[in-house]
Amino acid sequence: MGFLSDSLARVKTSPTVAMNALASELKAAGRDVIDLSAGEPDFDTPDNIKAAAKAAIDAGRTKYTAPDGIIELKRAIVAKFSRENGLDYTTAEIGVSNGGKQVLFNALLATINPGDEVLIPAPYWVSYPDMVLIAGGTPVVIAGRPELGYKITAEDLEAAITPRTKWLIFNSPSNPTGAGYSRTELQALTDVLLRHPHVWVMSDDMYEHLAYPPFEFCTPAGVEPKLFQRTLTVNGVSKAYAMTGWRIGYAGGPEHLIAAMRKVQSQSTSNPSSISQWAAVEALNGPQDYIHTSRPVFEARRDHVVAMLNAAEGVSCPVPEGAFYVYPSIAGCIGKTAPDGTLIADDQAFATALLENQGVAVVFGAAFGLSPNFRVSYATSDAALGEACRRIQAFCAALR
Repeated sequence: MGFLSDSLARVKTSPTVAMNALASELKAAGRDVIDLSAGEPDFDTPDNIKAAAKAAIDAGRTKYTAPDGIIELKRAIVAKFSRENGLDYTTAEIGVSNGGKQVLFNALLATINPGDEVLIPAPYWVSYPDMVLIAGGTPVVIAGRPELGYKITAEDLEAAITPRTKWLIFNSPSNPTGAGYSRTELQALTDVLLRHPHVWVMSDDMYEHLAYPPFEFCTPAGVEPKLFQRTLTVNGVSKAYAMTGWRIGYAGGPEHLIAAMRKVQSQSTSNPSSISQWAAVEALNGPQDYIHTSRPVFEARRDHVVAMLNAAEGVSCPVPEGAFYVYPSIAGCIGKTAPDGTLIADDQAFATALLENQGVAVVFGAAFGLSPNFRVSYATSDAALGEACRRIQAFCAALR
């Protein structure tokens, strides 16, 4: 028997982190690399939020807090859910963690038993299946439909549910596709869930504020109030306020579930950074100017990248409704050969050859559970995006 745990053997290192690390290594070695692999806003955290953090330090708010957050932040989250989503929680129904990822991890670890199934629409964020595996559950992937922008239908969801299903993980707008479910599309899914009262919903709303008109964001418990008592609504400040490194995620859900998640967190990390929590209070309660000024910038980048990728040979890129990703198909490139002799057998080979030949780092589609595709994060400068897309066009044109 090996020293490491069996559960760890079922888990892979995050491919997005691995690609980002490889790009960083090549840059350090002097290569000209444009990294489009990281899902992180390139803007700085707004000044009012930074000022709140500095004020917290000066006021000595540097001690341990309650394991899952200060009451002031929980009140700000309650107000946010009411104001923006029409969801009415008490502070006892709110939990705060070290980023949205820990919120999801805590919930799965607190609820999953061996044999429990978790439904995950694909393409999916790379961490969903592995977190389910660590918790001892079984990820069940539902393939999204390319003709629908990689979304699933009510029929797809119905067919995947079994007596062992415990959760559906729902993410809209999506990482990696940017696909957003309209209220009508989401209502069709919630209608299915109403027929299966043993299935809970984990709604990852991290990209709520990156939704581009005419698309309007909606969340499952807001669309179908009858699901409120079996929905965990997850969000955070990372994407909405350019606070990725501050590590604050939060959730609203039934009190008994939030209490169970608090128990898990109390025995792992304990409280999130006290300074980051006070910064998040300001993010949620303070001026929302950053959201309104950054969104049109991301939307313009989306349109630019989609147009340039659709001009590349063998590439087809749908227009996403939100987030800051595109997920183009490279079906027209598979089976071809790069000038250096590399066979483009799959999307991983494409991404590797693109990095080696053109110095552009993207994440291959197999990492997200649906191929042949790759993910581009357009959360970087216009100049870098334009040059990267020109390099992708040149790479695709050189394939034979």
